[in-house]
Amino acid sequence: MTDVRALHEWVRAHREEMVDDLGRYTGLETPSTDRLLLEAGLSWLDGWLRARLGEPESVGVTEGGEFGDVRVYDYAGSDATPVLLLCHYDTVWPQGTLDGWPFTVDGDIATGPGVFDMKAGLVQAVWAVRALEAAGLPRPPLRLVLNGDEEIGSPVSRPVIEKSAAGVQAALVFEAAADGAVKTARKGVGIYRVSATGVEAHAGLDPGKGASAVDEIARVVLALHGLTDLAAGTTVNVGVVGGGSRGNVIAGSAWGEVDVRVSSATEAARIEEALAGLTAADPRATVTVEGGWNRPVMERSAGIAALFSRARDLAAEMGVTLRECAVGGASDGNFVAALGVPVLDGFGATGDGAHARHEHVSVSGMVERSALAAAVLTSLA
Repeated sequence: MTDVRALHEWVRAHREEMVDDLGRYTGLETPSTDRLLLEAGLSWLDGWLRARLGEPESVGVTEGGEFGDVRVYDYAGSDATPVLLLCHYDTVWPQGTLDGWPFTVDGDIATGPGVFDMKAGLVQAVWAVRALEAAGLPRPPLRLVLNGDEEIGSPVSRPVIEKSAAGVQAALVFEAAADGAVKTARKGVGIYRVSATGVEAHAGLDPGKGASAVDEIARVVLALHGLTDLAAGTTVNVGVVGGGSRGNVIAGSAWGEVDVRVSSATEAARIEEALAGLTAADPRATVTVEGGWNRPVMERSAGIAALFSRARDLAAEMGVTLRECAVGGASDGNFVAALGVPVLDGFGATGDGAHARHEHVSVSGMVERSALAAAVLTSLA
């Protein structure tokens, strides 16, 4: 049986080194839309990973185009089936944020742009592997994916992530925890744009000759909002609308941006059918729908439940109560779970303030979660 408490003690003894790693990492700004900064950040990460974990068996590189590149590091392990470790290195914070908000540690709290979402998570993952090496404990082969476009929907990295998930036994996603809880279910996210085309006419002189696109969009908004089913975990929100040209002109065009969140594949199918069935009330007008599912649903499968039970029992040996939750936000874990791989998400930092100025992490929480990650990994070896 793995001595989880001994792993915890080892990581605790290296707390200051972990904090130093986090400070240096946070000191590199990596906004999703700044290619040059992302390149610099990834270059530093590559050197840091080799210094901390040694040479990987292989490194795969996928060019990110205008976004950050995706790197896949494969590390040798036991004869067990590999485990996938998912991390993203991009953040929502623009260049210059560090000037007024530098990395700071005050007691148990570390703050700075990106510490919670999700730079601390990668630091924890690396130190979990180091803890196993120090203890002489086996680990499964590890496949670490570093994604540079997660915060904007993973347009480049999605196929890389899905390919990397082939043949793995499980995936640990080092996104931030939700009030300390790991995430065993996430909603699927759909992003759509609904457009209406009408017939322009003078609103005072020839109103009957016009077909209002604004009127059509108004009807569409009501129909879409009517699809929300909170009991089923489904929300449909038209968050932005626009259209028309002048107040005295019957609108010839109008549009709305739609956010959809669903908790099951059944609900996803219902929403798809409803979107496909949208039509204009006026036969002279048209309604079209563009977009699709940004991330599939991550449902709490039997495999996910078993992986959580494993982590919960190991946490209990450390004297920690590990909780689980379902959340409305999505992550790269959704892609992997949709392939049938057991996923434990939110395995990263404990803290608060994702995408907010009060973003922070608990240093003792980093130590605890890193030790727990080590215990889970060796149990899968």
